[in-house]
Amino acid sequence: MKKTALFIAVIGAMALASCTRYYPGMVTTAASLKTGEARKTVWFGIATNVDVSVATAAKNGGLTKVATVDYGIKSGLFKTVYITRVTGE
Repeated sequence: MKKTALFIAVIGAMALASCTRYYPGMVTTAASLKTGEARKTVWFGIATNVDVSVATAAKNGGLTKVATVDYGIKSGLFKTVYITRVTGE
């Protein structure tokens, strides 16, 4: 009985755990005064109309010149979030 409870606890902890990764995309010499972000959540691996582009993130932040770009992926058991963050002028 104790082994079954431990097994269920371990599986439950694994199901609730998530992993986040960020990747630097681009760096320029432009000033970094504003930030913008594009984010899309995908459930059960079914992605429809995913637009997390640099252009969308810049538009959301009101940027005309992009200085840095960072890409992020936060994944869990059922949900994955794709994030693009930009900074610039």
